Amino acid sequence: MPTLLDYRRRIRSVKSTQQITRAMKFVAAAKLRRAQEGVFAARPYAHEIVRVLRSAAARIELTVHPLLERRPEERILVVVLTGDRSLCGAFNANVLRRAFVFARENSSKQIEGVAIGKKGRDTLRKRGWKLADEYLGVSSKVEYSKAKEISAKIAELYAKHDVDAVYAVYNEFKNVLVQRLRVEKLLPIDPAVLGSQAEEIVEESKQEQSLPRELAPSGQGLLVDYIYEEPVHEIFDHLVPRYLESEVFRILLESAAAEHAARMTAMDSATRNASELIDRLTLEMNKIRQAAITKELIEIVSGAASAMS
Repeated sequence: MPTLLDYRRRIRSVKSTQQITRAMKFVAAAKLRRAQEGVFAARPYAHEIVRVLRSAAARIELTVHPLLERRPEERILVVVLTGDRSLCGAFNANVLRRAFVFARENSSKQIEGVAIGKKGRDTLRKRGWKLADEYLGVSSKVEYSKAKEISAKIAELYAKHDVDAVYAVYNEFKNVLVQRLRVEKLLPIDPAVLGSQAEEIVEESKQEQSLPRELAPSGQGLLVDYIYEEPVHEIFDHLVPRYLESEVFRILLESAAAEHAARMTAMDSATRNASELIDRLTLEMNKIRQAAITKELIEIVSGAASAMS
């Protein structure tokens, strides 16, 4: 049976752990705020570059580009985005589980991976995945130069016909409590999809133009007729790689923000659990101390009664 000293040691240990989890929660909250700012700043840029790409594609009769070439998907590259550290709940496990499900769904095809994050790299190696490349320490500080390096590697593999399609498996940041697991196709960029979305923008623009001036959005959602100084096909050749870079950068930011949110939530839960455990241990310790005091009182009373008799 545990003694009072054992309970005191255990409570002291749990309190030390609680201090660590509380500090990690505050650190994750600070990082999450900066990551959120990066995500919200990157989304409008990604949206607008798609608009410019649609506008350029609409002015070219035959859009020919290596990243638009569609071929049977026999060799698939899967970009798996995880964190470099644990203590973030099921964040890493969910991404890896979805990547393995995707691999089973395409078991008849050749699967190759690009690991972004130490946890994903280690697990994919243990599972015997063939890795085309790996990138560590990305989520701690997401930089556009790193996204440019990753997108260049992906584009090179696709342009050389080493892979036929590129998919990204990552957690999309929705809010502090919710991260949505996504499997997104990066390559090939589908011109048909761009065309159908362009029609939606035209319809949206017509609806907004029909609104009174005071109700119309200020500069948002309107279809802009761009003026190109250079030949459109040259601009299009520059836009397609830039579009891929912006998509990779946005995905990195989304994954980093989702990781910080998951870690903050996990550390908050661990801190609350530590408080509940301390309360239970304190209650048990008080019960043992009370029993010891009661036993001593009974012994004193019994001794006094014996002396009097």
